[in-house]
Amino acid sequence: MSKKIMLSGVQPTRAITLGNYLGAIKNWVKLQKEYQCYFMSVDLHAITLKQDPKELRDATYYGIATYLAAGIHPKTCNMFVQSHVSEHAELGWVLTCYSTMGELNRMTQFKDKSGKQGDHIPTGLFTYPALMAADILLYDSNAVPVGADQKQHIELTRDIAIRMNNLYGKDTFVIPEPYIAPVGAKIMSLLDPESKMSKSDVNANASVFLTDSEDTIRKKIKRAVTDSGSEITADTKQSGVHNLLTIQSCILGKSIQELADSYAGKQYGHLKVETGDIVAAAINPIRTEIEKLMGDLGYLNELLKKGAENARERASKTLARVYDRLGFIPR
Repeated sequence: MSKKIMLSGVQPTRAITLGNYLGAIKNWVKLQKEYQCYFMSVDLHAITLKQDPKELRDATYYGIATYLAAGIHPKTCNMFVQSHVSEHAELGWVLTCYSTMGELNRMTQFKDKSGKQGDHIPTGLFTYPALMAADILLYDSNAVPVGADQKQHIELTRDIAIRMNNLYGKDTFVIPEPYIAPVGAKIMSLLDPESKMSKSDVNANASVFLTDSEDTIRKKIKRAVTDSGSEITADTKQSGVHNLLTIQSCILGKSIQELADSYAGKQYGHLKVETGDIVAAAINPIRTEIEKLMGDLGYLNELLKKGAENARERASKTLARVYDRLGFIPR
């Protein structure tokens, strides 16, 4: 029996956080055994905001190197760059035509990002959810691993796919499901545990990055906000403590309750020190491997070339099917 298909990707960036790793990439490593996986660096999405060309190219390589260093296996997963598969942009335009202004205007991320652009809001910020839908639907994806804040995008993708299936045949698109990890889907800021850990936080101490040194990791976690009181419990109302326990849980594979019980009679300082040690031990080998891979762009280029060829093989079939249903003359 053939495996179900999973697709995901991350924006090109050198600022990949512990939250990105635990909430997404680490889960992909587990899921690659269960699914036929397509993982990509989404450079077309990146240009919805202005980018420095040199930094964008470097960050795109870095994203792929991070996948590999974290444990994604190139022989069993397709890794590629979004712009290397032109079918993404082509289907993205089609789905833009089959989405509505109201749907796109309701997208939370558009509201958040456009609010920071003043009177000069790039059109791509408004329409990129249709391109994201194309990313997913091109590969007949059954599951899409996302954080809780991205679920709205999957709902839009499903709405567009169902709409087109009703118009052009129920087998036009496979209807995808979101995959949200039961633990660690949302790692919070170290300084504001009510907010998600983010690469764009103005205070670098709020986030741990995969580029951080061992010493930097420990210092950041020692500064983490905990809570009033002194008892370490699994109660979610203790948001700072719960965040550190969640980080440990994602890395060690232990339940939050089990970890909380192990700190009976201990102070917050113990929790911070041990969390720092655990995170440093998890990130050190990844950081070292990323640096090694970034020193061999020839290898990365060859891997991306093969990944794009494999991706195009499936994507071209989906696009041809859609074009045929729409009434386009075959190429």
